[in-house]
Amino acid sequence: MPFTRKRFGQHFLEPVWADKVVAAIAPSPEDVFLEIGPGAGALTLRLAPRVKHLTAIEIDRDLIAQLQPRLPPNVTLINANFLQQSAISNLQSPIRVAGNLPYNVSSPILFKLLELQTEHPITDATLMLQKEVADRIVAAPGSADYGVLSVLVQWKAAVTHLLTLPPGAFRPPPKVRSALVRLAFRPAEVTLADPAGFQQLVRSVFTQRRKTLSNALGPFAEGTGVAPAAALRQAGIDPTRRPQTLQLVEIARLADVFHTAKK
Repeated sequence: MPFTRKRFGQHFLEPVWADKVVAAIAPSPEDVFLEIGPGAGALTLRLAPRVKHLTAIEIDRDLIAQLQPRLPPNVTLINANFLQQSAISNLQSPIRVAGNLPYNVSSPILFKLLELQTEHPITDATLMLQKEVADRIVAAPGSADYGVLSVLVQWKAAVTHLLTLPPGAFRPPPKVRSALVRLAFRPAEVTLADPAGFQQLVRSVFTQRRKTLSNALGPFAEGTGVAPAAALRQAGIDPTRRPQTLQLVEIARLADVFHTAKK
């Protein structure tokens, strides 16, 4: 087993589980893949023979030195931090994404993918995550797990839970269960006049998730010239509801109320 670096959150897939993950990804010969964090190559070496091209981005130089000699010609291995570079701009399209994500930076990587998806034709992303994070991504309105991650991911992608993996599927075993999810990107679920304002609204109200909307909306509404009660009334939303009960389309209506007020 390769030496693991705690700061990178490395947990390597056992071969039998790597086979199951690749089967769930379902690669095809014409696919162009981007792999985030190939590590020791458990997925890389299984995907490469089944796809047209694979670009793998790895932050750990020691792992790159071990993996590079084992790679076939259709794999490009890049030493970089996925969050800080733009190698994706050189890839052919459409792109499919795969990755066993470091759990300590999985949310930032997810948000980075959402950002990249607005600029590049990413078809889907099949990602290994801590199960707690996966549960938040697939959560429905009204559930305890529904929040910022749920709304912003489901705004741009249809999410499917594919597999749940025990700690023993990895070496070293993590202290948590893991899950494999697929994000199938599509046109945004709602049309927004101000996407940036929508995201700011989501992040703001869900930090006040235990409050009623009339109170949770206060910090975001401050300085906009629109009182929370008036905004909720215009959006047709009951002010006594809680943020986690809001459907995506309702949040969009509320965001548009504030955007219109800026004009």
